[in-house]
Formats: sequence, C-alpha cells, structure tokens
Amino acid sequence: MCGITGWVAFTRDLTDEHQTVAAMADTLAARGPDAAGVWLDDHAALGHRRLSIIDLEHGTQPMRTPERGPGDRPRAVVSYGGEIYNCRELREELALLGHRFATRSDTEVALRAYLEWGADFVHRLNGMYSLAIWDTAREELLLVRDRLGVKPLFYQPTPDGVLFGSEPKAILANPLAEAAAGPEELCDALLFLRTPGRVPFRGMREVKPGHLVRVGRDGIVERRYWALESRPHTDDLKTTVATVRALLDDIVPRQMIADVPLVSLLSGGLDSSTVTALAARARAADGGRLATFSVDFTGHTENFKADAIRPTPDGPYAREVARHVGSDHHMITLDRARLLDPAVRKSVLGAWDLPFNFADLDVSLYLLFAAVREHATVALSGEGADEVFGGYLWFSDPEARKAETFPWLKLGAHRGLDPRSLFHPWFVDGIDLAEYEADLYRTALAEVPHLDGADTENAADRRTRELGYLTLTRWLPILLDKKDRMGMASGLEGRVPFCDHRLVEYVFNIPWEMKTYSGEEKALLRAAAADLLPESVLRRKKAAYPSIQDSAYDRALITGLTAAAGDDAAPLSAYLDAAAVRRLADKTTTGSLSEFERILVESTVRLDDWTRAYDVDLTPLNGAH
Repeated sequence: MCGITGWVAFTRDLTDEHQTVAAMADTLAARGPDAAGVWLDDHAALGHRRLSIIDLEHGTQPMRTPERGPGDRPRAVVSYGGEIYNCRELREELALLGHRFATRSDTEVALRAYLEWGADFVHRLNGMYSLAIWDTAREELLLVRDRLGVKPLFYQPTPDGVLFGSEPKAILANPLAEAAAGPEELCDALLFLRTPGRVPFRGMREVKPGHLVRVGRDGIVERRYWALESRPHTDDLKTTVATVRALLDDIVPRQMIADVPLVSLLSGGLDSSTVTALAARARAADGGRLATFSVDFTGHTENFKADAIRPTPDGPYAREVARHVGSDHHMITLDRARLLDPAVRKSVLGAWDLPFNFADLDVSLYLLFAAVREHATVALSGEGADEVFGGYLWFSDPEARKAETFPWLKLGAHRGLDPRSLFHPWFVDGIDLAEYEADLYRTALAEVPHLDGADTENAADRRTRELGYLTLTRWLPILLDKKDRMGMASGLEGRVPFCDHRLVEYVFNIPWEMKTYSGEEKALLRAAAADLLPESVLRRKKAAYPSIQDSAYDRALITGLTAAAGDDAAPLSAYLDAAAVRRLADKTTTGSLSEFERILVESTVRLDDWTRAYDVDLTPLNGAH
C-alpha cells in the first residue's frame, strides 16, 4: 500500500513546486515508509510515498511510461496505491497486445492498462486501489477509487485545478487549502454517518467508491463506473453454497500475493476464522505456516461480562481455531493505561484526520496493528462479511427493519447513542439535523436497485434488499475507513477478501430466506465454511470486536468530556448541554457506560479535539443561539 498526492493547476507553472508537493507527500510517510518520489510538469505535480509489497527492487513511483507525449514528456504518469489482485492475468493479456514490462509491479500493469483501454481500464481491475493518472497528451488528470471504497482518495477543487491525496492531511499541507467546517460539514460526525463524497472540511470532497473523477481545462467531471445491480437469483441452495465457497477459494489465495510477510487477523468469529482457515490451507500448500493475531485486554477473558453485542469472549475461540488450522498464534494484550495514553490517542486522531470514531475500538485497533506491523507488512481481515451476508441485528430486528431512517441509527438511539442528547436543542434544531438525516435517507433509498416488475419482490424481500444496500454503501465505508486509517498509521496493509466485488455482487441478490435458511445469521457463510472450522465456531453467535470492560476507563472519558463542556475556550463548549453531560458523569460514579453511551462520549470529545488539532474555523456556527 502507498500514499498518493498531487496538484493540478492549469494557469500556473508547477515545475518550481517540488518543495510543496514533497511536503504534501511527506504527510503520508506512515502509509509509505519505504520510498518517496515527486514528478513535476508545467501544470501537474504528482507525489508518492511507497510501502513496498510486490517487486521490492522496482516499482518506483510516480511511474512514467517510456512512450513519449507532447514536448517529449512521458505519455502518462501514475501515482498509485493499492493492490490489483488479477495483475498476473492482466499482464499476460497486455503482453499479447504488444505491451512490454520492465517490472513485476501491479503499478506498471495499471499504467499500461490505461494506455491500452483508457479510462475503461477500471472495469478490468479486481482489487483495492486509489490512483491518479496524468495524461500529458490530453492534459487531463484521472482519479480512480476501487468499487467498495477500500482505499481512500480525497480531492479539493481550486480556481484553476485540483489538489488530491490519500488523506486530507496531504491536501491541507498545500497553502491553497485551509481547515474549515460549518454546520453541514459537522452533521455526518454528529450522526455517525459517512455520506458518499462528503468530507467534514469545507471545500474538500472524497472520490466516491466505484467512481472516477476527470480533471481538465473545462472543469471537473465525476462518473460512476460500478454500482450494485439487482438480478433474479436462480441458483438452488446447494449451488449457491458451492458458488460462495468457490469464490472464497479463489479470492483468499489471490489476496495473499506479496513479497513481504503476510499474516491473518483472527478473532475466533465466523468471518475472520473462515479467511484464516483458507489462508492457512494456501500457506500449507506452499510448505509454510500462517501466523495469526488477536487482541485482548488485561483480565478480560477471566472477568468477561456477556451482553447482547458480545455474548462470548474472543480469546478461547481464537485459540481453538489456531489449533484447528495449525497457525502460529499471537495474542496482543492491552491495558487501560495504553488505551488512555494521550500520545496514542493523539496519534489515532492524526491517523483518522476526520472527527469520526468508534470509542476504544479505534485505539485498540491502532495498537493491535502497530504490534502486528513488527511481524508483517500485510494482514488479512474478515471485514465485510456482516455487510455482505446480513450478519447485523438490524437485518432481523423488527423495529430496525421498519425504521424510516438508517437502521443502525434506530438501534443506537434505543441504546443511548443519540447525538442530540449531549448538545443544546437550539444547536441541533438550528442545523436542522433531523431533516439532514431524513434527506440522506431518502437519497440513499432512491439509489436502491430493485428487481423489475411490481410483483417480483414481496415487501419483506424488498426491505431486506434496501437494508443490504444501505449497509454496503453507507455503513461499510465507515468500517473500511477505520481499518485503513488505523493500519496505515503503522504502514500495515489490510486486505479484505469479503469485499471482492464478485462475491458482493453475487450475494447481494440471494434471497433473505436462503441467506438465513437454517435460522442462523450468515447461514450461507456457515455452510460454505462447514469443512474448515471447529463446530463451536460454526455455531458461535456473532460477537462484536472486543471492547474494554472497565468502569475506570469510562470515568476517565467523562473527565475529558466534562473538561470540554466547562472550558470556555473549547470549540464545542457553547453547544454542549452541561446538564446532559452531568447526567452521564453521575452514571459513571456507580457503574459503567453502555457501549453506545461510551461512543457518544468519545465521539463528542473527538469532535472537540479535532477542531483544536486541525485549527478548524467554526465561525459559521458562532451566534447560532
């Protein structure tokens, strides 16, 4: 994985801007600690930070074509981050078409595919990627992001072009950009949503998953090149299970291609265990042994308290799977002090760049990945299976299914995760948060592809299709962002086999009654993995990523929130409801916060910290009351 950045300006000469572009690239050093590069032209400048995964000796970027264009410039130049999993097949196809390769890198495959097929080359890629190609003949920049949005890519239009980068910090390192936000920019953070394309910095945009952006002298044009489609599912149950397994048998080994150490994250749940078992088989076939990693907290397994979200601890199941598949297992144990370490939390905020968070889950994931990075550069993950196979409670909960909003917001509000509860009503009403949420929901529902014919789907199947689409396009991107930011902060590349677009497209159209034919969530995945895993794991109910169970941790969080609410200099103090803060503080004197209350507290503190760290100008909010 790598970090990419750049600058296009059609009315100025950028050949003297090496220092600026290098500074933009240097903000991404954690994403690419192995090498750095800058390429300058009259109106385009590309920067790159490399994390070497394939062809370690070659593949330097920005990569230029040997073919020449106008003014003896390279015909095209690319700054690329990601992995193209079908690069071998594409290389062979391109070679038959007359292309010659100087490296084994997938970067060169992407560049030559562009030369052969133009922007349509994106339809041929299987992988996770963000890339920028400057075409010297057309004087056009092409920005591309993978179908599911595994790899991030941001851009900010300027009066004569654009700035772009893998993370907002790269754009903000350019003097033309400034950190500013208003009510609209803050709404997503307050609602725990990621609206496709929207970023909590005014003027900045995100290349949407499955989209490409063209930047030329005539302006900026965005085009969608991939979307979920609805098709009748005609396979019977046996064929469906076999197809899911065949896809996974192809996907996991394909995503293990690397010239650096690769491991698997293993929680002991169905998703990560399935990926781990398939990866262990592939590694054993090559005569090797897979290493696996889990996270736990001091005293967590011994003093575990079950709840609806985490009915069982991960540790025993992870160790059982490791024994079953023969992996070399490592347990990373964290304590409260590490999770509360101000330096660690500052690093987590800096990795995110954005005011989103998942409470202690962010911090523990960051620390886990930092520990894994001491052993490997690439880690497989089970992320995406719940979204693809319908593993979340909101797929079956009656209240969530009939909610006229995003179902996770409905469930969260019932359990203490209501952003309105900590802010003054005049602030929430003033930015019209309810209408903002309703408008986003209407927009998302209007995108859902339904089967042709009024009688093709019954009401239950129609709603399930809507829930699946909302989950894949509005919820999954948040989790993919979290995993990418926390991993790349340590230079660890995360790969997510369940996000292969072929699997997503196939499972999206499987009827709900088939997905849950046995009465269990993710029944199809359980059937597809039946010969891979211990029976205990096949029957284990979903348990969320582990969270620390420690009332002292919650009291420390409240201290931070109370400080923000009582500090007149704190950016959000004027908008926080002191009485609501006190009610939560009182609750921690006799017990712990619920997980959703904890997320609410941490997200509010994170938002305040974000405005300070990035010197965000909240002037439009002043005087709202």
